[in-house]
Amino acid sequence: MQDLFKGARYLLKGFGLIHQKGIRKFAYIPMAINTLLFSFAIWLGVTKFDQWINSMIPTWLPEWLLGWIMWILWPLFTGLLMLVVFFSFSIIANFLAAPFNGVLAEAVERKLSGQSPAGLSWSEILKDAPWLLLNEIRKITYFLVWMIPLFILSWIPVINIIAPILWIAFSSWILALEYSDYPMANHQIKFPQQRKLLKQKRSLALGFGLATLGATMIPFVNFLVIPAAVAGATALYLEYLKN
Repeated sequence: MQDLFKGARYLLKGFGLIHQKGIRKFAYIPMAINTLLFSFAIWLGVTKFDQWINSMIPTWLPEWLLGWIMWILWPLFTGLLMLVVFFSFSIIANFLAAPFNGVLAEAVERKLSGQSPAGLSWSEILKDAPWLLLNEIRKITYFLVWMIPLFILSWIPVINIIAPILWIAFSSWILALEYSDYPMANHQIKFPQQRKLLKQKRSLALGFGLATLGATMIPFVNFLVIPAAVAGATALYLEYLKN
C-alpha cells in the first residue's frame, strides 16, 4: 500500500513539473491534442450514454428483478463505460502525441538530473517521429491482446459485474507501461525490457497508473494528463528504475 501511494504521488509531481521553465514549451502540443480528444470523448459520452447503458441491461430478466438489479449495478455499468471510453481515448491521444512525448521526457530528465539522453530540438521530433509511431503501434498491439477479451467479458451478463474491477487493474498497468515508455525509450530500452523493469516495481507502477486513470476522468484535469503523466513517469524512472 505504501508503494501504491508513493507511485500515485509521481503523477502529482508531474503536474508540477510541466509548468517549469525549460519544460512547459514541450508540454503544449501533447496538452492541445489531449484537450481536443477528451472534449470529443466527453461529448460522445454525454450523447450516447443512455443508449450504451440500455444495451448492457439483460432484457430477459423479470421487471421486478430488473429494477432491483439495476439499482445495484447501474453505478458499476456507469463506471465501466467511463473506463472504456476514457481509456480508449487515452490510447489514441498518446499515439498522436508520441513524437512530442519523447522530447518532453528528455526535457524533464535534463531538468531533474542535469543530463539528457539526446539533443532537444523540433528537428529531432520530426526525425524520430516514424520510429516513435511504430513503437506506439507495437504497444497498442500488446494492449489489444489483453483488451479485446476483457472487452468481450464486459458484455456477458452476470459475469460483467466484476468487469469494472478488472478494467481498473488492467488500465492502471497499461497506463504505467504507456507513460514509462517515453523516458525508457530515450535510453534505448525496448518494450519487453520495459515490462520486466516495471514488474520489479509493480506496486509503484500500479499506483502511478491508478492515479493517472483517475485523473483522466476528472473534467478539465484530464486535459493536462498526458504531459503530467510523461513528466511523472520520467521522475519515477530516474529515481527507481534507471539503475
